Amino acid sequence: MIEYIKGILTELNPTEAVIEAAGVGYGIAITLPTYSALVGKEEKEAKLFISEIIREDTHEVYGFVTKVERQLFELLLTVSGVGASTARMIMSAFNADELRMLIATGNAKAMSKVKGLGPKTAQRIIVDLKDKAIKLDLGGDPTEIPMLDVEADSGVKAEAVSALTMLGFASAASAKAVDKILKNDPSMKVEAVIREALKML
Repeated sequence: MIEYIKGILTELNPTEAVIEAAGVGYGIAITLPTYSALVGKEEKEAKLFISEIIREDTHEVYGFVTKVERQLFELLLTVSGVGASTARMIMSAFNADELRMLIATGNAKAMSKVKGLGPKTAQRIIVDLKDKAIKLDLGGDPTEIPMLDVEADSGVKAEAVSALTMLGFASAASAKAVDKILKNDPSMKVEAVIREALKML
């Protein structure tokens, strides 16, 4: 089992990071908070805590900046009806502190806005994980993940639409949602745009 991968961050986009360690490039699936934390570290050393999903037909590797994010991801996977893609979607829509708060307060309504997560599954997550989530030690203030410092231009739209498409949404629907969001607030940063779009699509 891989605990973490530490090496040079050679590629980065909102859904994947490539870290080269000992001459091997590891393609690692990531969440939006992890992406935000890695922005600006290209060609520099980075470290991600790893969660592996190994089945007969696939070997998926997910990476997180903190152990608690990985713990939350793996807790979500223990809930019936929640697979890796849905867990990543949830953790892209909310950061670790927000997600723990939603679970602790039983806010199934907010959680069920995530694509592929109906009210019943959201309620099941709360019932199954409430006690475990409350006990997680987030330490300090994990909500202070640096936001992207990107000027509002066509690049923001392109990057947001690209990320949403890689997360499984239709390109046309993604573009429409992003356009609507940027029309209301042209100064929005990429991560904020993607998060809003996840609640709309």
